[in-house]
Amino acid sequence: MSTLPVIAAVDGSNDSLRALDWAFDAARRREAPLRAVHVRQYAAWTQPEALDAGPPDSDVDPVLDQVRTYLEDRADRPVIEYVGLEGAPGALLPELGATAQLLVLGSRGRGGFASLLLGSNGMAAARDAECPVVVVPRPGREVHGEAPIEPGPRVVVGLKVDSPDEATLAFAFKEAALRGARLQVVSAYPWPVLSWAAPGELVPPMIDQAAVESETRALAEGFLAPHGARHPDVRIDPYVAPGDAAGHLVAASKDADLVVVGRHRRRLLAPARLLGSVTHAVLLHAASPIAVVPPASPEE
Repeated sequence: MSTLPVIAAVDGSNDSLRALDWAFDAARRREAPLRAVHVRQYAAWTQPEALDAGPPDSDVDPVLDQVRTYLEDRADRPVIEYVGLEGAPGALLPELGATAQLLVLGSRGRGGFASLLLGSNGMAAARDAECPVVVVPRPGREVHGEAPIEPGPRVVVGLKVDSPDEATLAFAFKEAALRGARLQVVSAYPWPVLSWAAPGELVPPMIDQAAVESETRALAEGFLAPHGARHPDVRIDPYVAPGDAAGHLVAASKDADLVVVGRHRRRLLAPARLLGSVTHAVLLHAASPIAVVPPASPEE
């Protein structure tokens, strides 16, 4: 197992304690250290001209004291480190991914608007961190859809057959193996497909939907085969369906242990890091924790 830590971002909120619980379990499964990090944002970072405030006492951090108490009686504790940092969470948290195997956050923290589905820190970390980022949502999110759900541990991963991401698949297989879970692989294909016949006129093409679905399934199975060979104990459950990938992934998130999605690769004409519309929708609406996996570097 990697010796890099699993990092949990904490701020004293219930959301961050749920993320801490998830990170604690992840560190234990990976036999990795757990690092609880509190980024303290004080007034001098934001409006020094308006508020006369300096950095907090580095030896006094009520949030980390709360976390120590919260974890002190846990059985099977991994090695735990408590770290206090000072600065802007939206900038510092993504940087932590360079020295972590996982970064775990709650969907909302103490700041911002309570009505937001995902806080700015979680969005920034999911978009910019160099390691996979897990966002743990608040309980009670309702999802709708018809994705087949079988009882038992389950990890869900999205697979886009025309541009598969090997890093995302590798992470999903590893997570399923660690949890003794089956891996539900969601591959969506666009349907109906319309083509232009004349200006202002759309007609369905002469394509058989069964053939499109069969080809999508065959491509998915080909991409999954090498990962399955490396993880023979992971049961693969392919789910191929027409329509919107985000909707299918959100529907499959009900009672799932984790939903795994990829982050867009950088492109020549769009060099900035992007989440992508599917990943963004899953982060906002999935009922289970969501892992956002950065793409593998070109040399890997």
